Amino acid sequence: MAVHRILTGITTSGTPHLGNYAGAIRPAIEASRKADAESFYFLADYHALIKTADPERVQRSTLEIAASWLAAGLDTERVWFYRQSDIPEIPELTWLLTCNAGKGLLNRAHAYKAAVDKNVADGEDPDAGINMGLFMYPVLMAADILMFKAHSVPVGRDQIQHIEMARDIAARFNHLYGEHFVLPAAAIDESVATLPGLDGRKMSKSYDNTIPLFASSAVLKKSIAGIVTDSRAPGEPKETEGSALFQLYQAFATPTETAAMRDAFAAGISWGDAKQALFERIERAVAPMRDHYESLIARPALIEQKLQEGAAKARAIATPFLNELRHAVGLRRLDAVSHAGTKTAAKAQALPQFKQYREGDGRFYFKLVSAEGRLLLQSRAFESPKEAGQCIAGLKAGGAVGGDAVAAEGVEQAEIAQALAAFGE
Repeated sequence: MAVHRILTGITTSGTPHLGNYAGAIRPAIEASRKADAESFYFLADYHALIKTADPERVQRSTLEIAASWLAAGLDTERVWFYRQSDIPEIPELTWLLTCNAGKGLLNRAHAYKAAVDKNVADGEDPDAGINMGLFMYPVLMAADILMFKAHSVPVGRDQIQHIEMARDIAARFNHLYGEHFVLPAAAIDESVATLPGLDGRKMSKSYDNTIPLFASSAVLKKSIAGIVTDSRAPGEPKETEGSALFQLYQAFATPTETAAMRDAFAAGISWGDAKQALFERIERAVAPMRDHYESLIARPALIEQKLQEGAAKARAIATPFLNELRHAVGLRRLDAVSHAGTKTAAKAQALPQFKQYREGDGRFYFKLVSAEGRLLLQSRAFESPKEAGQCIAGLKAGGAVGGDAVAAEGVEQAEIAQALAAFGE
């Protein structure tokens, strides 16, 4: 059975909210229970340093988010659950990737561009107040993902670009140094991809418009009462499209309940009644977890123990993989040079390689090169890296060379067949 790796992280810069739960924690825990899944969940405390300079806030947020995952039912025996800063291989991998990431690519990152645009609109220097953490955020995120060879990363639509950038960075590294990284894909649940906050914008700690996940029943009700709605009176039909209240309800309700609420909107339900229905639905989902959460918050040593255990499991993967990457880029022991002619080294050097890359036309390609670097096979253009990867997988599995790739000039089919046979050995 093929194993599918899933990776999710939450930045430890504030109290976990309903958007974190519905958009990340809940679907991630459900996915972790699948027999064919390997799940990696981490507390992104390095990322938090980009957003806050308050050490107490980072520490408290780490405790609250870890407790939230555990209270929501995460089984740490089945998954890798760790704190980002407990894996020293991640910042080292970030540097290896930084040396291959194009500045032009990072210039296009949404968060950086938004900060620059705001400065320009305010008449400031374009880079005023922007730290390199914000600029390099996509590379650190790529390291988080690529370190553990994640196949899919559950994200909201606003994060899709970061997954695409991780793919670009990984593909360039593979092109230069051989096939080391898996190219990840974004996984999106359309119904909860980006939940709205109290003001209708994305629910985010940055906007201070969140509804805390484990707030008391009274605070939850008060927060929901503060959700911004329009001026339509009771009895007037109301639109579900663009309604923060409806989107929040949909994220916690069953399909049948959602359909009933949609009908209620069309029939002119009052905003007060709609907010009461939303409160009752969320309270029903959250209340059973709230007591467990409070008991965990009172036992930080227990949470720390679980994080340390998770870090040990994660480093069992990260440490040897980073050693492989260090060797690939030339960070090697000098006394290893004398062993270059050993049987093991000779076998490694004798293998052909597939190299996957993206051209200036925005489309994706691959080529097969011999151990000596001679071009054997060149692909056609693919619209997505996934299509190119599937073609490579088919060729490695013994598929015939067809219209998706052609032999290089002067290369015989027999030589290509011999090269492909090496992948089955």
